[in-house]
Amino acid sequence: MSNPSVTLIVAAAENNAIGKGNKMPWHLPNDFKYFKTQTMNHSIIMGRKTFESIGKALPGRRNIVISRQPLFSADEVDVANSLQDVMNYCRDENEIFIIGGAEIYKQSIELADKILLTRVHTKIPDADAYFPTLLESEWDLISQENHYKDEKHQYDYSFEIYKRK
Repeated sequence: MSNPSVTLIVAAAENNAIGKGNKMPWHLPNDFKYFKTQTMNHSIIMGRKTFESIGKALPGRRNIVISRQPLFSADEVDVANSLQDVMNYCRDENEIFIIGGAEIYKQSIELADKILLTRVHTKIPDADAYFPTLLESEWDLISQENHYKDEKHQYDYSFEIYKRK
């Protein structure tokens, strides 16, 4: 038994904003498709607030919510008290995905092997949740796929893949 590889998957603005009022500050349908394709049939790990913003367990994935609230429970969700609990629960899996929010990203970035970052080409000046800054000394950008705004996508965006050095 060994620990799974840990992948963080996130959409973040150029100023690393990821949320405002427990909601994403944009609607990018292709990013939702990308997220679904990448995470399907894997465990997805999120904080309680992120789970509450989604509103339900995401189908086709094992949903694990990290919460310090001892009585927290939800349909079709496993509850963990810490990232260490998550690593123990998932030790037989190849890869797990951390899907947010800000506090969970901050706690888990040191465990991450890979980051799937949808870089949204805008700045959200009044955001209240941010993704940690990636240090060039720790991460290599190995792939970048650019997309441009259109009738369904308010902003230009790029799918970027980072691997730990």
